[in-house]
Parts: sequence; structure tokens; C-alpha cells
Amino acid sequence: MNKLTFLLIYLIALVGIAQENIITGKVLEESTGEVLLGATVQNLTNNNATTTDFDGNFSIPASSGDVLKISYIGKVAQQITVSDNSVLTIRLMDDVASLGEIVVVGYGTQAVREITGAVSIVDSEVIENLKPTRVEEALQGQVPGVNVTSSSGSPGAGLNIRIRGISTNGDNRPLILVDGNIIEDLSVINPGDIESISVLKDATAGIYGVRAANGVIIITTKGGRKNQDLTVEFNSWGGFQETSRRLPTLNAQQYALLKNEAFANNGEALPFTDISNLNNTDYQDEVFDNAFILNNDVSVRGGTEKSVYAFGMAALLQDGIVGSDKSDFDRFTLRGNFDHDWTKNLKMKTGFLYSHTSNKGINEGGLGSVLFNALNMAPTIPVRDENGDFSIAEGLGNEVINPEAQLANTFNRNYVGKISGNFGLTYSFLDNFEATARIQANYSEATGNNFNPRAFYGSGKVFNLTENVYSEYENFFSDYTYDAFVKYDNTFNDLHNVEATVGMSAFRTRGDFNGFTGFGNVSNDYNEVSLQDADRVIDGDENGARRFDQRLLSHFVRVQYDYDGKYLFSGVLRRDGSTIFGPENRFGYFPSASIGWVASDEEFLADSEVFDFLKFRASAGIIGNDRIPAFGYVSLLNGEGQYVFNGQIVNGTAGGALSNPEIKWEEQFTTNVGVDMQFLSNKMNVTIDYFNRETNDLLIAPAVSGVLGSGAPGSSAPFINGGDIRNRGLEFLIGYSDKLSDDFSFNVSYNFATLDNEVLSVNNDNGFIEAGGFGVGQPPITRFQEGFPIGYFYGFQTDGIFQNTAEVAAHPSQIALGANAQPGDIRYLDLNEDGIINLDDRTELGNPIPDVTMGMNLSFNYKNWDFQSYFFASIGNDMVRNYERNQALTNLTTNALNRWTGEGTSNYFPRVTTGATANQVFSDFYVEDASFVRAQNIQLGYTLNEGLLDNLQLSSLRVYASVRNAFTLTEYRGYDPSASSGDPLASGIDNGFYPVARTFLVGLNAKF
Repeated sequence: MNKLTFLLIYLIALVGIAQENIITGKVLEESTGEVLLGATVQNLTNNNATTTDFDGNFSIPASSGDVLKISYIGKVAQQITVSDNSVLTIRLMDDVASLGEIVVVGYGTQAVREITGAVSIVDSEVIENLKPTRVEEALQGQVPGVNVTSSSGSPGAGLNIRIRGISTNGDNRPLILVDGNIIEDLSVINPGDIESISVLKDATAGIYGVRAANGVIIITTKGGRKNQDLTVEFNSWGGFQETSRRLPTLNAQQYALLKNEAFANNGEALPFTDISNLNNTDYQDEVFDNAFILNNDVSVRGGTEKSVYAFGMAALLQDGIVGSDKSDFDRFTLRGNFDHDWTKNLKMKTGFLYSHTSNKGINEGGLGSVLFNALNMAPTIPVRDENGDFSIAEGLGNEVINPEAQLANTFNRNYVGKISGNFGLTYSFLDNFEATARIQANYSEATGNNFNPRAFYGSGKVFNLTENVYSEYENFFSDYTYDAFVKYDNTFNDLHNVEATVGMSAFRTRGDFNGFTGFGNVSNDYNEVSLQDADRVIDGDENGARRFDQRLLSHFVRVQYDYDGKYLFSGVLRRDGSTIFGPENRFGYFPSASIGWVASDEEFLADSEVFDFLKFRASAGIIGNDRIPAFGYVSLLNGEGQYVFNGQIVNGTAGGALSNPEIKWEEQFTTNVGVDMQFLSNKMNVTIDYFNRETNDLLIAPAVSGVLGSGAPGSSAPFINGGDIRNRGLEFLIGYSDKLSDDFSFNVSYNFATLDNEVLSVNNDNGFIEAGGFGVGQPPITRFQEGFPIGYFYGFQTDGIFQNTAEVAAHPSQIALGANAQPGDIRYLDLNEDGIINLDDRTELGNPIPDVTMGMNLSFNYKNWDFQSYFFASIGNDMVRNYERNQALTNLTTNALNRWTGEGTSNYFPRVTTGATANQVFSDFYVEDASFVRAQNIQLGYTLNEGLLDNLQLSSLRVYASVRNAFTLTEYRGYDPSASSGDPLASGIDNGFYPVARTFLVGLNAKF
């Protein structure tokens, strides 16, 4: 090429370049406003491309009319047509089903497109929008197949997590890991620190072994990125809480009229001769409060070429909606992560989590609880008498007392300090091998005290104390987990990808309980009492062992293989050993396997206009479960005993729970088939799963004869392998996200899960196990029985109300239930047709397990405004109404206004009377449909323009307002249709659950 030709070409090139402009801009994350380092910006017209720098900035040659494509892993790509030379600001929204996303799946990570198991993911944006006080609240309605119920709405109260149903009648908690740390209590985690939550729901969770029998929840906290500048984020929100429901109880006049009617129906003198000037106290108004809540947290993140770091702290203050500061909860958390690459081959990961919680508690959730008393206390009795003292509650039964007096005499404080840490090293060698060793440990101390002062609440009350009682406790817990494994990862012929992992895991947990109770302090003031001033002190250690020590030892191997990314396989074999079982049954072998097929990568779908992505997958496996008390295979001296020495009674120890040397592993056999699909340029995703999980050799404690000593203090029945349970169902999720213009984008998702729970066998002499109390002195009302759901309700079926004496005479006798029937009483069915209504006529009346759960989320962004809403529904679950005392003078709900008062007046609610009837025996009259739809969170936010933030030295500032638990649509008449005791055999009995609060919040998110 001569010089003239070269010069000509050079001049032409200059002319071409001169016609192009240099377009500059910045790429941000839409939900947080955080800059995106390494986002790809491609000019589709001339194929030029570049990436964003540390500040999210880019520059690229482009002419007017050129199309730029901006993409980033985990985000929905955008295409923009260049129109002028203005600086571009592009905000990328989250891709709800990003195939390139990497998730933790157990001893490693995996791309979403390669996962062959049932794994669901909740990202930080959802958590930030929900603003939960506890992590569990972020799962409800977000993950199909995961049901979260509250045992109480009191601050700091635990929540029950059930993944794909109830698989055992014992401990149903899933395994929870936070940055590799095993955490039993999620109250120690600040939800604002969470980057993502992965839920492993099928047999692929078996890589974690025995503790994964009920599923696995893997929590990853927010961390830094390499070469990231220091980023500081501050979040603050606060507001007030109120009860989401009050029950409609009778006012004083209604109460007096009905009580007069009840006494008259039994031929007794009327208790209220003048109803014109009655005191009227609404005790629910007295005990419910508007309660304060405030949360502040700050985090620091960043990274260098070889290190990443993240530190954060948070403080939560929350009062209770019942009793205000008598049921408060405070939490302080401090966390840190530091990862460093010492060399190219040696990498270190470290982390710690410290938390300190403090709370007070009230009597709740049972007979004699504060809310139980508020519902049953007579409205004609004032809170205080004419002398200013708390009024006593005469004639209202032994459990019902003045709830305001009860709160005033409630004194306790509980503290929990916990520190968790992990340290791990990974060394790469021989090109394809990687060895990892890590240890994580937890240590916690729980201390507290409780004081019950001398008090008189009324004649015969069970809460009356003639001497005060003061107790203190100090409990210590520790555990550690050591993991060591070697991983081999290689690709052959660019098609065969193999990863093999071999390793071991050792776990040990210990606990030490210490407590003392002092009786008869001279002072009756909480601030003055002590153990030293007590008349006598009992050491809790005198009545049995107060320690535990349990261990697990496991070995595992996993092989993962894929061919060209299309044909996927994963297989796991794990050998677990537990000190729960005797030497003959201590070890168990638990295999699992899963396969997948990315059909959209096949040539026959390469040009498909329907599917952007299509994957089929299936899994099957066995996971062991050992979650019962330790050393059940031997007899221990951990019961309570009293002995006489020299004429004195001395507390000591005796035989504890009866032993069974034959107990062995409970095993869960799980199968799952699923399909993942994406459509419409990856804007819509659909996931469908069908699962079947059978629990065999169920570990249960059946009823045994008291002759064996099981009824002695501190003793109990032995555990046996006595039953089988099956859970099966269908899970469906669909999501769609799109950006319709530069100003408007939206995201909508919907999911549902069905559940069929059935007991397959119960291997004891009765063929069932009973549980669940109702009223006073009645037989258990729930059962674990073959052919029925676990914990189903068992009682009498009603057939309306007797309208006249002829109907009573024509019906089988009900005298066996406690009284002869009269007109106005409930009529029960004679199901066995033997002419007598007795306990043999009981039948199934419903169960607390929902048939279907659903979640729907809707969010949109318009310019600087954003809106999010989250809804959850539970369909088909029943609940037992057990918060009414039914004594002669206790209050009633306004349902009693629809009572029977004569022939034809009512065929549902019986007459009121003080006489003996069978109307209080457990029947479907007390079972209600507890299906509900709840608006879990509704939030509106505004992000300030960047120009306004320059003077404040902020990179992002968002303010918002939200309402949590905004409303609940249900026909259930109790406080909270979503509540549960957590007991698999008796979860749906409502003794007056402390309701979940409705919370109004305002807050801000600031980034520096």
C-alpha cells in the first residue's frame, strides 16, 4: 500500500468518525439508585461496546438514531435510541427470573439456569419494601409452599415457618444459615442487612444432612464488591402500631339484659334489677394501646482489588399493642464480613454477628391471659373501685380477673446476648481442585427475672398469691460446626462439565440451664425484691438434669454434571450420625438425585417465538430427621423426686422419660417435578412444581399406661417410630416486569400452593394420638390419626337448635354429655345411630392446615415515585373459638344477641341460661372457617432528583410511607385468623391470640 492510498483511507476514516458523537451517561440500579460497575453498553448499530467505570459512568461513539443496549447480570436489559448529545441516565430494573444469577445451594453456588432442584429466591428489594421486624415476615406470600404463622403478635415473638406442610409431629423448623452461620432464632437478624434469601424445598436440601429435613433457608447479607468505593447507607423508619381487630363484646346494658335472661331461664333471681345507670367499661379499650416502633440501621461496604468488606449496625425499639411497655422488645445487632485473597490460590472468608435483645412479656394465648380476661370481664365492673384500687372480679370463674390489675402486677425482663462467627479458607491447586475448611460457632447467654407479687383478684382465683414469688435464670448455649471438603471442577471437550465434592461435617451443641426461685420476700415491690431476701429459695437444678450435649458427624459426596449446559444432573450421598440414637441405629445413609433439561437450548427451539427459556427438572431423595430430645434410647435420672430424710421432705431426682433403645432415624422420602419458563423477551417467567413428601418411621411419643411411671413429675412416654405422614401439592408462580417508557415501569407476580396433608399410619394400640385442650375438663379435641390431616379437630356435629319439647323427645338422649336437652339447646347428631349421644358420636370437624395459600405482589415506578403492595391469602384452614369462658356472669360477644328466645327465633345460637346444658361441649359450633386475605404491606415512596442531592453529598435519598397489615378480609370472628400455636397436633385452637399489629410507618433510605 503506497503512502497516497494510506492517506486517503485515513482521511475517509476521520470523516466517518467526525460524523459520530461521543455519548456519555451513567447506569444505576433502579430500586436503590446505586451505581452499577461493569454494566455493558453496546451500540447495536456499529457494534462498538464499552463498560461502566467505578462511578457507573460510560462514554461510547454514537450517532443520532443509533440504538444502545445496556445490560447487567441480574437486571432487565434496556435499548435506547440516541437522539441528541445530552448525558444519559439509565436505570436498570431487577430481572425477576435472571438466568445468570448465582445462588447459594449448599457447599457452593450455582447459576439459576443450572439448578435442578426446587429453589425460591427473595431479593433485598422485596425485604426493603416490606420493612419486616423479623425475617420470617419477608417469606409470607413471596415463596410458594412456605407458610409463616404467628404464635403471637407480641413484640419479639417467634414465627412458625412451615416449608411444604407439616412433616412431623415434633420439631418442624427448617435449617437456617446466615452467611454460613447456623442460626436457630431469626430475631437476632436485622432484615435490612439481607441481600437475598434462598429457600431449598426438595430433596436437593439433603446436601445439608439431617438438619435439612424440613427444608433450608439460606440468608446472604449485604457485602462489598471488589474495587468498590466506600459506600455508606443509612435507613430509618418509625411509626406507631395498633390492633388490627377488636372483638364486638356486649356493652353494659346488653350484658345486663342477657344475664337477667340467663338467670330467669334457670328460675333464679335477676342479678340486675336496674339497668338505667350501669357502669360501662370496654376492657379491650383498656388493654389495647397505640404502640411506638422505631428502627435505625447503618451499613458500610466497599472493596479493593483483593478484599471486600461490609459492616453494619442496627437498633430496633418496639412497644406492644397490649400493655404497651409491659410487652416491649429491643434489639441491637452488629455484623461484619471481611473476605481477602491472600494469593491467587488462597482465599479467606470471615464474618461475625452480634446481637442483644431485651423484652418483657405478658400472660397471653391461654385461659387467664390478658386478652382472655379482657373479653370475659364483666363490663359493669369498673377498672378501679371507689377507693382507687383495682376492682376484683367476683362470680366470673376461677381464671377471669381484672386484666388491668393483671398487667399492673406483671413484672419481668429477659435478655439474650448472642455472638456468631465464621472463618474459612479455600485453596486452589492442580488447576481443577479446590479445598475448603471452615468453622462457625455460636455462643449465647439468656438471663432474666420474673416477679409475681402478693395479690388478691377475687374469691377462688387461680392467680391469687398470699406470698410473692421472685425467680431468676441464667442459661448458656454454645455450638460449633466444622466443615471440610474438596471440590473438583473441570470441563472436557468444551461440552462435559463436571463438579465433584467430597467432604465431612461435625456439629456439637451444648446447653446449661440455671435457675432459682425465691418465695416470701418481705417487700412486695419489684425494684426491692431479691433472692437474698426471700424466705426460702429453690434451686432448679435439684429437680433433674439441666444440661444437654448433642453431636452430629456426617460425610458426604456430591457429583454435578451437565452436557453443553443442556442436560443436567446432581447426585448426593450423605452419611449422618447422631447421638440422639443408640449405637445400633446411630448412623443412616441418605441419598438424593436430581436431573434437568434445558429444552430451549435445543435446535428445534432455537428459533422459537414462544419460549425464551424452558427447563424441565426432577428430584428425589431421602433425608433423615432426629429432632427429638437427646438420649431417648437410655434411662436418665432427670425427673423430679421428693424423698423423706429424718422426717424432712427433700427435693431430688428420679427417673425421667421412659427409654426406647430401638428408636431410629425418621426418614423423609421426597420427590419433585418442575418446569421453569420465560417468555416475551424474558419479561414474563413461570415456575411450576409438583411435590410428594412422605415421612416414614415418624418419631412420636404415644400415650402409655401410668403404671409404667410416665405420669410422674419430669417423666413422659418414650419416643417410638410410630407413624407415617404424606404431604403433596402443586406450586405455581408467574411474574411479569416491563418498562413501558423512560418514566414508567412495573412488576406484578402471583403465586399459589396447594397442600394435601394425610397421616398414613399410626403404629400404637389406639391407632391415634390425642392432643389439644378445649374449655375446662373436656377430653382432647385434636387427633393424629390414619386417613386424616395431622391435628384435625374431633368433636360433635350439630344439627341446629331444638325448637320445642317434641323435637327433644324425638331425639336420642344427650344426658351423657352432662345435661338433658331442652328447647333452645344445641342438637347433636347420633352418628353411630345407637340411640344415645355420647363420646362415640364424635367425628372430624375440620383442620387448621390451609388447602391453598396465595401471594400477589404489584409494584410500579413513575418518574421519581414508586409504589409497592403485597398480599397474602390462606384458603381452607379452620380455627377453634376457645376464648369464651361461658360462666354465669362472664361477658359475651354480640353473637349472643342472635340467641334462641323461643320457637323459630334462632337455629344457630343456643339460649342463654345459668343452668347445666351440653351446649359447651366441643362441636362444630366452635369451629370456624379461618380463610383470609391480608394486605401485608402497601408503600409509596419518592426518590429525590440527583441535582437536589449534590449539596447534601448524597448519591441517593428516598422517603416513603407504608402500612403493614393494612387490612384482613375474613369471616373468622377471633383476633387473628393467621395465628397458630405452632404445635403440629394442636395448632388451630384460639385461646385469645395476641393479634398481629397494624403498623403505620414513615422512613428514609440515604446513600453516601
